[in-house]
Amino acid sequence: MLAVAVVLVVAVFAGRLVYVQAVRGPSVAQQARDERLSTISIIGARGQITDRDGVALATSVERYDISVNQRLVGEYRGKGAPDDPDGALGVAKRLAPLLGADAAVLGGELVGTRSFKYLQKGVLPQVAREIFAMRLPGINVDKVADRVYPNGPLAGNIIGFVNSNGQGLEGLEASLDDRLKGTPGTEVFERGAKGQQVPGGYFEGTPATQGDSATLTIDSDIQWKAESLLNEQVAATGSDSGTIVVMDVRTGEVLALADSGSRDPNKPGDSAGGSLAPSVSNVFEPGSTGKVITMAAVLEEGLVTPTDRWTVPYKLTVENGQTFKDSHEHETQHLTTAGVLAESSNTGTVQIGSKLTVDQRYRWLERFGFGSRTGIDLAGESAGLFGDRNNARTPYVVLFGQGVSVNAIQATQVLATVANDGVRVQPHVVRGWTAPDGTFTASKKAARTRIISQETAATVMTMLESVVDEGTGSTASIPGYRVAGKTGTAQNWINGGKQGITASFIGVVPADEPRLAISVILHNPRTSEYGSVVAAPVFSKIGAYALSELGVPPSGTKATLFPTTW
Repeated sequence: MLAVAVVLVVAVFAGRLVYVQAVRGPSVAQQARDERLSTISIIGARGQITDRDGVALATSVERYDISVNQRLVGEYRGKGAPDDPDGALGVAKRLAPLLGADAAVLGGELVGTRSFKYLQKGVLPQVAREIFAMRLPGINVDKVADRVYPNGPLAGNIIGFVNSNGQGLEGLEASLDDRLKGTPGTEVFERGAKGQQVPGGYFEGTPATQGDSATLTIDSDIQWKAESLLNEQVAATGSDSGTIVVMDVRTGEVLALADSGSRDPNKPGDSAGGSLAPSVSNVFEPGSTGKVITMAAVLEEGLVTPTDRWTVPYKLTVENGQTFKDSHEHETQHLTTAGVLAESSNTGTVQIGSKLTVDQRYRWLERFGFGSRTGIDLAGESAGLFGDRNNARTPYVVLFGQGVSVNAIQATQVLATVANDGVRVQPHVVRGWTAPDGTFTASKKAARTRIISQETAATVMTMLESVVDEGTGSTASIPGYRVAGKTGTAQNWINGGKQGITASFIGVVPADEPRLAISVILHNPRTSEYGSVVAAPVFSKIGAYALSELGVPPSGTKATLFPTTW
């Protein structure tokens, strides 16, 4: 009976062995291998954002996150010495020096029942390699791509920032996210008892793909100078905020777009919030810089000439009973059309602009881009606003830049259009893209639209030179260069109805061979409300710096100006 029992038991085991190894062998082996497989995600590096010369403004660097599975830490067995005990304390003593942490505090972080908890993020590669080599139970080392902005707040209003997962949240990081972000890959491998890859074991992988890199039109040096001058002037004048735009009139490339108080994208949480780039999202009434459109319109329509004579009082009452006045009280003046622009006379501009029908006035504002987005490749651009057209006063005040609101790019584009022989070029900040293999592809050529004739543009440019040579914009002059431009002082409504002031100067240099359109805009300056006092001197400084950086030669001719008085 015992022999029979032994035979039966052996037969059962033999049958089971045949069943497991022969019948179910392949499926059991597959199940066992599946349990040994590990799948990890490989990060697709995010493309860089660089300035026009390849200077990195945003880049991704290799970093590691250190985390813990608290349930496994207790498996650690030290050497039994006081400085290497078993369990969480032993792990903490070995890990703390590398993480720059207190061992006792770190030990507390390691104790618990959580399967995942971050200990430290953004650890440098050399530190991560040392931690990984220790093979500490429960301690995980995961590679991540950390987004770094090497120049801090420089162009932070344009660049924006990403979240902890590397997804663009603001600025170009957000608007260009689909192309900047890489495609993640995966690795599936057979692991050993301690998580190591088994040599010769199963392995399958899909490589990660790096994102494309964006090359901007921004010049880092000019951007830095613009931000520095702007922040200094905002502080010196007690302004609420300000903007500087530097644009190439020939190509529409924005070389600098500075907003005061630009946030550091490395520390986006330190900012008080608000609009990232007020220069494109916030609007204001341009004031006297808007007179350029009025002058271009009446000249293009053939209604006046630059030498027509006007009797210009301090106050003027029009046929519907509305009264307008100039910024300074003065005796009645005898000015030409060019003189009205040079002296920035509101009453003279109303007389000249009244030759346009109301429909013509608004049609020309729209033709110059007011009321519609410029199409610049930055998120959040405002189209601007028009005041109540049926108001008895509005159709007149639009002639001198009130009753209409624009963003800084729109305001700058008016003079850029005049300087470019009357052709508007769509402004943009992305110059092109570089693929991971190094192939550069330029952006599509900017759209070009003729707004006024070349003859009218040349006439307006000469009139704008009178503003700097003989009129309100003399403080914008740059030694050795001919400058054309216009001052602006506009009343604005802020903070739910409180009266505010926007002071500005927008100009072109060199006036004889136009290259740059530059605007300096300050909101609510306390030291003076006039653009000639607070904005024009800054234009002179940033203009001189940009011309030097770009190697633009001094003007080779002298201006032949129209008479401004009679």
